Amino acid sequence: MLITDLVDVLGAAHVLTDPDITVSYETDWTGAFQGRAAAVVRPETTEQVAAVLRICGRHSMPVVPQGGNTGLVGGSVPAGVAAGAVVLSLRRLTSIEPVDAAAGLVTAGAGVTLADVQAHVRAAGYGIGVDFAARDSATVGGIAASNAGGERVLRHGMTRGQVAGLEVVLADGAVVRRLSGLPKDNVGYDLPSLFVGSEGTLGIITRVQLRLVGLPAARTTALLAMADLPAAVDLVALLRATVASLDAVELVFGGGVDLVCAHQGRLAPFPGRSFPPDTPYLLMECVGSTDPTGDLAAAVETATGVLDAVVATTATDRERLWTYREGHTAAVNAVGVPLKLDVAVPLARMSAFVDDLRGLVRAMAPSARLHLWGHLAEANLHVNVTGLDRDDARGREGLTEAILARAAADGGSIGAEHGVGRAKMAWVGLSRSPAELAVIAAMKHALDPAGLLNPGVLVPPYGHGKP
Repeated sequence: MLITDLVDVLGAAHVLTDPDITVSYETDWTGAFQGRAAAVVRPETTEQVAAVLRICGRHSMPVVPQGGNTGLVGGSVPAGVAAGAVVLSLRRLTSIEPVDAAAGLVTAGAGVTLADVQAHVRAAGYGIGVDFAARDSATVGGIAASNAGGERVLRHGMTRGQVAGLEVVLADGAVVRRLSGLPKDNVGYDLPSLFVGSEGTLGIITRVQLRLVGLPAARTTALLAMADLPAAVDLVALLRATVASLDAVELVFGGGVDLVCAHQGRLAPFPGRSFPPDTPYLLMECVGSTDPTGDLAAAVETATGVLDAVVATTATDRERLWTYREGHTAAVNAVGVPLKLDVAVPLARMSAFVDDLRGLVRAMAPSARLHLWGHLAEANLHVNVTGLDRDDARGREGLTEAILARAAADGGSIGAEHGVGRAKMAWVGLSRSPAELAVIAAMKHALDPAGLLNPGVLVPPYGHGKP
């Protein structure tokens, strides 16, 4: 039997079948996706992961890998897997190797949280070029598997650019290990890059080797209220051209900040002033070996459309300003389970896209509420809609399709940084051509011929993973 074989390898304590225990592994962070696990397994080593995959292969059992389960597109739970699946939790793979200062690298198990690896390298005087609000629960394996973005993409790029090497277990239990850390190594295909962003469909990431970045000696954060979105986009262009220390430019709106303040009991960022809900705010941060405040101030002084500004130079004040941005997800979720989309459109078209988006939601869901925020420098917008009828699947799908089609019509992406998961499978053709989808499917079929790894994600389910 499947369960008996799994217990023989992992022990009964790490093969979970009690529904009261497995339920937390079966529902995604948003609450929008859930399924039923045949079992939840918790291996501690790469060898145990390989053994689990060999066992599941013998029993033709689909496998859904899971890290911190902080994904937003349903890719880490067995939703839609009709026959059930083994949820492969990687949280016990928590080893962290000493910092390799000479090579500028650190290697960590897939279950290490981003916050823990950040603390580990910070103690040695370094940082990691990836950061976002879910740092305390998101794991490095999941971050690599989803090619996470976050708040530092402007300076450091997406996770793929930070990964120097990987250890991956394939569907048949074979282990691919590329952890030399050599910056120049052109022997064959770049396999780590292939698995980054594959969302657990090609193999199970068990260790991640990350590049280190220097810790800045000085940091300045500012929050600006802007007259309109075109003025905000113009300011991004000005900052890119004149402020070399620019590290992040985040976009929120007045209504979203008000929601965060109400949810957390915080004061508004601009004392004595009130702005309409559609007022765009820019949260920007600069870093450097010397205080970058002067460079940022000089650029802002020449900008047009700045209604008000608050600048923070202390850690406490910087944290307060970042809370207005990072508190959005929790504040919106407190309103109700939202329809969550993550799109990108060219910056030149961002203002028209937002106007059309507001019109779309008003027309298709008059009682709903639209919440927008994102990473403006990367043209990435998070679209959340609350107040929709959860039982009206057709209405939710219709609104999703309209929003994604509008982004694609502008030459944008339907999945800027959250990936495809299960949430966007029906619309991948909006952002990828038939030829591209054929290449993706060919790679999936080659590495996972039985279709057991995360079926229904990125590629339509087939083989034993087909419902």
